[in-house]
Amino acid sequence: MNTYDTAALECLAAIVEEGGFERAAQRLNVTQSAVSQRLRALEAQVGSVLIVRSRPLRPTNAGQLLLKHTKQMRLLRADLERDLQDLAPRSPGGTRDEERISIAINADSIATWALDALTPLARRNLPIEIITDDQDFTQEWLRSGQVLGCVTTLKQPLRGCRVLPLGAMEYVAVASPEFVRSQLPSGLSAHNFRDVTFICFNRKDDMQAEFVARRFGLKRVSLASIFVPSSEGQVRAVAAGWGVTVVPELMVAPMIAKGLLVDLAPGFKLPIQLYWHSWNLESEVLDALADALTQAASQSLVA
Repeated sequence: MNTYDTAALECLAAIVEEGGFERAAQRLNVTQSAVSQRLRALEAQVGSVLIVRSRPLRPTNAGQLLLKHTKQMRLLRADLERDLQDLAPRSPGGTRDEERISIAINADSIATWALDALTPLARRNLPIEIITDDQDFTQEWLRSGQVLGCVTTLKQPLRGCRVLPLGAMEYVAVASPEFVRSQLPSGLSAHNFRDVTFICFNRKDDMQAEFVARRFGLKRVSLASIFVPSSEGQVRAVAAGWGVTVVPELMVAPMIAKGLLVDLAPGFKLPIQLYWHSWNLESEVLDALADALTQAASQSLVA
């Protein structure tokens, strides 16, 4: 069985994670020529192209397998670091980029409960890298081997992975009092939702359409949308009178209670089930991540 050079594997990972050869060279503190040489040597050893030179760059199937292997090696190093830390604590700040523990979490969870869950681990110097994406798409990061785990709406585990239920995040539709008075004096209904602008996270975000469809029993919903790629930014935009949005009740309950925002569908909430997926490996780091996220979710999400 071939033994792959760790520096070459980290070079491949840096190219994919940084999105190019130049930034990979900067991260690894080597020349761009050295990055290209390491990649060519690894491709020669594997006997296959590992990177598709497209925009953006993306790994081939063989590249994804090596990328997953590299992440597994990082995980083993992280487990070792935790064990050594217990024996001989070291000063913080010495983490290298290639030691990062990458996980994918949807933006709404980051804005509400997930950071509190991860705070104890971050304080113990676990080198966490959080990648954000829509909750319906975070699993793709795990599928491609770019992260060790993800928070997602998908229940079915990938091959070689395990899944834990986290609970449901409840979503509500809100707008500013001024917007309601001028645009929705009779409230949001099946007859006027097309007349107002909905603020979405990005083009992947179908939360607003799903909320309207479920609330009014519709099969197909088409909305006038603008995009603000931040959960907190969506709330700020709504408060400023940009339009309507659908966000976690956890984020806006205090603003609704103070009259700063109006709940447009009182008594109706859209529950979105969330799950934690991770590689099915024996790892103290993965166990710590799973424990932290499930415990925090049990306190913030609906069972």
